Amino acid sequence: MSYTQPVSKPWLGGRELEYVKDAVSGGWISSQGPYVKKFETAFAEYNGSAHGVACSSGTTALTLALRALGVGPGDEVIVPEFTMIASAWAVSYTGATPVFVDCGDDLNIDVSRIEEKITPRTKVIMPVHIYGRRCDMDPIMDLAHQYGLRVVEDSAEAHGVRPVADIACFSLFANKIITAGEGGICLTDDPYLAEQMAHLRAMAFTKDHSFLHKKLAYNFRMTSMQAAVALAQTEQLDSVLATRREIERRYDEGLSGIDGITLMPPRDVLWMYDLRADRRDELMDFLKDEGVETRLFFKPMSRQPGYLAPVWPSLNASRFSEDGFYLPTHTGLTADDQEFIVGKVRKFYAA
Repeated sequence: MSYTQPVSKPWLGGRELEYVKDAVSGGWISSQGPYVKKFETAFAEYNGSAHGVACSSGTTALTLALRALGVGPGDEVIVPEFTMIASAWAVSYTGATPVFVDCGDDLNIDVSRIEEKITPRTKVIMPVHIYGRRCDMDPIMDLAHQYGLRVVEDSAEAHGVRPVADIACFSLFANKIITAGEGGICLTDDPYLAEQMAHLRAMAFTKDHSFLHKKLAYNFRMTSMQAAVALAQTEQLDSVLATRREIERRYDEGLSGIDGITLMPPRDVLWMYDLRADRRDELMDFLKDEGVETRLFFKPMSRQPGYLAPVWPSLNASRFSEDGFYLPTHTGLTADDQEFIVGKVRKFYAA
């Protein structure tokens, strides 16, 4: 169906078309084109990181990060229960095993429960900044130091949250804070890790391009056309984040005091405006009929068929997934749009 208020849509308000035209007219539209390096440099500088490695998606960014850190069969990676399944799949793609930790009331990984899941096989902790809420990274980094582990931040939903881990991985899918349609990027201060990720994303070609490949690698490259869009988006990131802060504020004000709605903790950056609701499924059906698109919360990883474990019904992640959802959230959302959406929510509960 066609929604008058879609849950997300990209904001292309900068020099995207100009840069794409330049990339096409120059003839270098592949991953060898100049915009890939321009985007990597700009995004790394914005985040205070030394190196950026662009790739084909947020999922491939996580996979590259884990591979560069030497994760493989027999290893374990600590992953939140409450996340999008790509976080766990990236671990599985390496042959390692994801070990899940339940969430706290802010939906982020419960830091107090991480240490009990560390074993001699643990190699990496992968916190995820859910819906734009920054994880409590200081104790995570302390644990990693104490146990000799590495940390990979899944920042797919958190552009604007400054990285502190060994590697941070961002998504550039069309519904993210900034986008290239598809794409991802890894940030690190370690030149060796950056070199490894760049090597692995490009089929592990040798410098002489001899077609002798010494390790299993991937075609996870970003095209220059995608990078042109991503560069233009990066140039607007400050203004995009400021606009989204206003969207969050308007939702907070408009939805407060509704009997049946539970507001969630503030976000460090707004990806999606998440909330909990009594009679959630009925509300979502009502909003759908009114032209307002919504999305459910993530399901616990231990409920997923590929990782099914009997513990899942008792998890906080399961409890939140039963009544949580999010409303339309994108940079182009106007005050009038939000007034319409909030009005429909209020109408549902008033009835």
